[in-house]
Amino acid sequence: MTSNYAATSTAHRPKLNGHRSPSDTVTRTKILLLGLRRAGKTSIQQVLFNNLPPNQTFYLETTMRIAKHAIDTVIPLEIWDCPANTTVESLGVPLSQFSTIIFVIDIRDLYNQPISKLVEFIVASYAENPDIILEVFVHKAEKLQEDDKIENFRQIHERVSDRLLDMSPEYEQMQLNFHLTSIYDHSLHEAFSRVLHKLIESLPYLEELLNVFCANCQSPKSFLFDIRSRLYIATDASPVDSATHNLCCDYLLLLNQFGPLYKSIQASPNRQRQLTGTMIPNTPPPSTTSTSSLSPRGPSVSSSASHPSAPPTRNYSQRPTAPTNGSSGLLSPTSPTSSPSPSAVNGGSGTPSSLHAHDQPSTSTPSFTTPSPSPISMPKLQKHKDLFYPSASTALSTPSSPSGGTTLTYHVITKHLALLALIPTAVFEERRGS
Repeated sequence: MTSNYAATSTAHRPKLNGHRSPSDTVTRTKILLLGLRRAGKTSIQQVLFNNLPPNQTFYLETTMRIAKHAIDTVIPLEIWDCPANTTVESLGVPLSQFSTIIFVIDIRDLYNQPISKLVEFIVASYAENPDIILEVFVHKAEKLQEDDKIENFRQIHERVSDRLLDMSPEYEQMQLNFHLTSIYDHSLHEAFSRVLHKLIESLPYLEELLNVFCANCQSPKSFLFDIRSRLYIATDASPVDSATHNLCCDYLLLLNQFGPLYKSIQASPNRQRQLTGTMIPNTPPPSTTSTSSLSPRGPSVSSSASHPSAPPTRNYSQRPTAPTNGSSGLLSPTSPTSSPSPSAVNGGSGTPSSLHAHDQPSTSTPSFTTPSPSPISMPKLQKHKDLFYPSASTALSTPSSPSGGTTLTYHVITKHLALLALIPTAVFEERRGS
């Protein structure tokens, strides 16, 4: 069957009905999330896209009305979380507006009610759009033992297929995908990732780029992950191993938890000011030396001149421009610890004027004063921040192992995407940093 991603194409996408803010110009691909009460629909959405811990899903309230969730990943999504009593008529919009329908069934529910509701939506959606993507999540797989889990999954699959064949033979050619899922492991992430792959038009190009990467780095497996939801957007041509996928998901979860502790200096204004000096306080610190004889610190100037061993403390955070002599252009002495010649200080009288500051009129100003700081010309802040690409790696086996060791690497590609790959340790040590 030929795939037709009409909801993804900008030319044929239907308009959203009242779920676009005046400033939002993004057209989103719609996914309809259906199922009976307590099947786990809201838990799936919250665990995947809101990072809700699975053990907190017990406190979620029952969905009473349709909730629309805007998700920004590699493609803009809009997930409609529907209550259990939703029907084709009460939905309010035609099913042709949705690119994918996900129906959630509790694996312990082998009665006819969920199967009848699923068949109802399958028939209605197929009549409006034969190429619509239909997915069935047989959920809460953790509730059963392994043998019972497989048997119940098989029974649900067979009952849905038999019911459709009884209605019409044409449904035999329908593409209906079943996934065994649970929020307590990574099966939910893998199943939803496969659903997302059918909505990404650029998927073949991403896969080809990952194939080139694996060939150049001798990588046995690589994934392109959405950082927040931990859904893999694309992978290379080699088969997906569940153990490798679970390992990458766990490593990405670990980095997401510790990532906020490590930021570039652009993210912290105080740190940027300390390291680069490109940002200064609004109010400069006060000068420690008074420039007026009326200030209480006025006598301290003559005292410091009489005792050169205790110079006054100066503030070096502001670096004022040293005054120059107007006639010669030379720098004038500003430090009270220097010993100027008597003739230069007191007009050739041989007596330093600072030693007789108490004999001068009260309106005079001491000779040794710190000039007022001139404005400092600082470089302008850049309009665009420097790009910052975090990376991480961890060794999965020691280099002394027979295989030579393997390293799991993590590289941020964009704000929302990260590349995780398994690379031989020898290749990683040789090429990292290049």
